[in-house]
Amino acid sequence: MSKAKGFRINASTGIHRGDRDYQQDQVCLLHHPRAQGCLLAVVADGMGGRSGGRKASDQVMLTARQLFERYDPNSDDPAAILKQIVEESHLVIKLTAVSAEQEPHSTIAAFLINPAGDCHWAHAGDSRIYQFKGEKMVCRTKDHSYVQTLVDQGEITEEEALEHPHGNILMGCLGTENEPPIDLHVIPKLLIGDALLACSDGIWHYFTPEELASTVEMLSPREACEFLIQKARTRAKGMGDNLSLVIVKVEALT
Repeated sequence: MSKAKGFRINASTGIHRGDRDYQQDQVCLLHHPRAQGCLLAVVADGMGGRSGGRKASDQVMLTARQLFERYDPNSDDPAAILKQIVEESHLVIKLTAVSAEQEPHSTIAAFLINPAGDCHWAHAGDSRIYQFKGEKMVCRTKDHSYVQTLVDQGEITEEEALEHPHGNILMGCLGTENEPPIDLHVIPKLLIGDALLACSDGIWHYFTPEELASTVEMLSPREACEFLIQKARTRAKGMGDNLSLVIVKVEALT
C-alpha cells in the first residue's frame, strides 16, 4: 500500500498455473524506488511452447523493471516510457527467438500511476486493463484479436466472441515479425472509488464486466484476486489457462 496526495493506493497481484502443465503468465507490481505514490503494474501472457512463452513474459518483466527504475515522474513522459517498455520487450523477444526452439511471443497490459494521480496505460494483445468506478466499468482496453475484429465489424456479439473457435488468434503482440500494436490511454486524475484491473485472458474470459466490477468493489484487492482466480478455475471446468491479474483501488486516507 502506498500513499499519494490526498488518497492511498491499495493493491495486490495474483497468479496461478490453472490447468496448464506450466506457467507462462507473469505479473508484477512495482513501487517506484524514489517517488512515493508512483507505481507500475504489468501483466504479460507468454506464448511459444514450454520455454518460449515463459522467456517472453520474463523479458517483459525485466524490461519494465529496468526502465521504471530510471523513470522520473517529475520530468519524464509516462506514455513514452510505456511505449518504450513495449518496443524494447518486443525487440529482445525477437532476438531471443533466434536461439529458441519455439517462437516466443507475449501480450502486455501495463498501467503507470503518478504521485499526482494521473494514470497512463498501454497494451498489445488480448491481456486487458479495466477501469471501474464503484460497481460500474468506465472503460477497458480493446483486444488485438481476430474475434475483436469480428465484434467491431458487427458480425458477432461480445458474448459470441467468448465461444468463438478462433478466440485465441491474435492480430498483434510482442515478438512477431510485425511491429506490435500499442494502444495508449490516459486517465487525467484517479479519484477515490476508482479501481484498475489488469489481467490475462485466463481471468477475463470467465466474467462479465459487471461481475468484475462488483467483485473489485466489494472485496479488498487481495481478496478479489483470490476470489477471481478461484471462480475462474471453477468455471473453466478443468480446461483453464494460466491466470494472472493485478488490482489497484484508490481509497480515502484514514
